[in-house]
Amino acid sequence: MPGKYYEDLEVGMKIRHALGRTITEADNTLFCALTMNTQPLHLNADFAARSPFGQRIVNGLLTLALATGITVPELTEGTIIANLGYENVRHPNPMFHGDTLYVETEVVAKRESKSRPNAGIVRLKHIGRKQDGTVVVEFERVVLFLKRPREEKQEQE
Repeated sequence: MPGKYYEDLEVGMKIRHALGRTITEADNTLFCALTMNTQPLHLNADFAARSPFGQRIVNGLLTLALATGITVPELTEGTIIANLGYENVRHPNPMFHGDTLYVETEVVAKRESKSRPNAGIVRLKHIGRKQDGTVVVEFERVVLFLKRPREEKQEQE
């Protein structure tokens, strides 16, 4: 699996994820339709042109979801049991159609699970930036990671 196991993660570790994703008008419109979000700042060009942003902005929940998804190949693909929570979500700046999202992750804390001997709980801080470096989303995510399977541990020794 390309994801990391609990043992692979150390507090203070930082990962700059290789993937970037340009968000299109179609992405934003489809996400709003799927989530039944009728906010005119996302969908109505005339309304949004008269807003402080001067144009439509990307739905913040889409930005949050993409930031999480961008981390999967290098961090959690096949190596987690569940996301336990999202906390301290901030959107300090908007994303617009055509902006590209990049993400960095920092391991903030970790501990062994008290109820699952094959798992550990890790707190991650994700920072999403658009192409010019402007921060567009920051959040912490608590994840229940699998520990490395016993047979893999023995092979490594």
